[in-house]
Amino acid sequence: QVQLVESGGGLVQAGGSLRLSCAASRSIYSISVMGYYRQAPGKEREWVATSTSGGSTNYADSVTGRFTISRDNAKNTVYLQMNSLKPEDTAVYYCNAMYIYRNYWGQGTQVTVSS
Repeated sequence: QVQLVESGGGLVQAGGSLRLSCAASRSIYSISVMGYYRQAPGKEREWVATSTSGGSTNYADSVTGRFTISRDNAKNTVYLQMNSLKPEDTAVYYCNAMYIYRNYWGQGTQVTVSS
């Protein structure tokens, strides 16, 4: 099993930055895919970014060039650096881990971007 604890959300003005953290309960060397999803009010959860244990990263078109996902293997933590935030980035952000063919989710952290 994998427990994921998120932190770093908050309220920021448009154009600002936030960094989300997702701490895993086990070594992330063994977790093939880790990523972030988000869910805005009244909308379905959508994929934002992923990082693989092999070192590759992928991003949704809506965040490419603004968000960066990274891993700190020593801290068993994945980060999502979010720059140039827009009001449409407002959502609850969820950390995700795929481990031995199962999906695990963090508790979610609220990100609110004011215009």
